[in-house]
Amino acid sequence: MKNIIIVILVMALAVVLIVFAAPIRGAINSWVFGIKKVDEVTDYGTLKNVEDTARSMQASYKADKQRYLQYKDSEDKDEKRWSNEARNKANSTAASYNEFILKNSYIWKAAMPPDIQMELPLITD
Repeated sequence: MKNIIIVILVMALAVVLIVFAAPIRGAINSWVFGIKKVDEVTDYGTLKNVEDTARSMQASYKADKQRYLQYKDSEDKDEKRWSNEARNKANSTAASYNEFILKNSYIWKAAMPPDIQMELPLITD
């Protein structure tokens, strides 16, 4: 009789563990994910990578915009083509940059560096 009670108690404990294990595991995973997200935001390597990428994209945009402005009023057919290519590349970079900044805006919750723009405008001329 005593053995039957022990077996029933062990089975009941197993059922309780199975029923409550998934929610407990989910809560633990959620907590660990939150810790990792905080670590990612405060991780200097992540911050540096995002800032370097943003600065690089800004530099590319500015160079293409300058090339566009340099040749946009030219009468030469080749220079006109260069101008259009530079405008298209600058606009493509601006679109990618704006999406990149939007996706990584959580990185700068404290303060965004002053040399990084929130948005690059499209060239519409």
